[in-house]
Amino acid sequence: MKTLQHHTGKVILAGAGPGDPDLVTIKTVRWLEQADVVLADRLVSKVILQRYVRPQAEIIHVGKQCRRGVSTPQQTINELLVQYASQGKLVVRLKGGDVSFFSNVLDELETLVQHQIPYEIAPGVTAASGAAAYAGIPLTARDHATGVRFLTLYQSSIISEAQWKELATSDDTLVFYMSSETLLLLVNGLLKNGASPELPIAVIEQATTTYQQVFASTLSKAAKDFAEKEFLSPSLVIVGKVVSLHTKTAWFKGSDLRHHYFKPLTSTIKSLNGNERSNRQVDRA
Repeated sequence: MKTLQHHTGKVILAGAGPGDPDLVTIKTVRWLEQADVVLADRLVSKVILQRYVRPQAEIIHVGKQCRRGVSTPQQTINELLVQYASQGKLVVRLKGGDVSFFSNVLDELETLVQHQIPYEIAPGVTAASGAAAYAGIPLTARDHATGVRFLTLYQSSIISEAQWKELATSDDTLVFYMSSETLLLLVNGLLKNGASPELPIAVIEQATTTYQQVFASTLSKAAKDFAEKEFLSPSLVIVGKVVSLHTKTAWFKGSDLRHHYFKPLTSTIKSLNGNERSNRQVDRA
């Protein structure tokens, strides 16, 4: 890609919130109402796209679901940002949750800086705060936690032995993104390094959506309680004393039916050669 010398376009990196379409910010809505192009992640409520994106705008689905082997390459997303901005268009890069929590925003920021493309960042409600709020779990409740840590364990090498020891003895609330499939590894890592077997743990599935489910246990019982469960994406794991508050302070109950709120990916854009356009427009019905 060549560096752009002249352009009038702009890119907005915006967070759509964790699922409930009412959690999208006013700032993001205002940008969506003006956008010429929206590049939307999989974990963006379809309602937001139907409600706020003007009919003349082009919506391009650039979702990622690596464990299913179906993902839009980050390089392709970067190229789309440059391509449309170079045409003088207002582009909204719409991500689930908040743009700065476990997303590839740095790759996109570096691309925009490299090509001298104007941009703004519009923060959103991240999954941790949304999931905790809708589960009735105050992340830093007095006498339960003095801090909160945002982590991920999507593969075993992410956390070192030294880090495991520190996490296992911490009084902080631990919030793990993208870690439901490595849940037993997470539990064993904490127990092996000195965490209390009675420490509460919760997996919040499809948080803030109509299909939210909260599965609570303790570290010692988690292997048995969660052994047969296959959690629907996205799922968030919270570990800490604050989880025990869920039974008293939970206020939101999702459907007893377990369905996908965010439709799993079946295909994505692989190139920019113009031949793959099946996922370019959203159904506005």
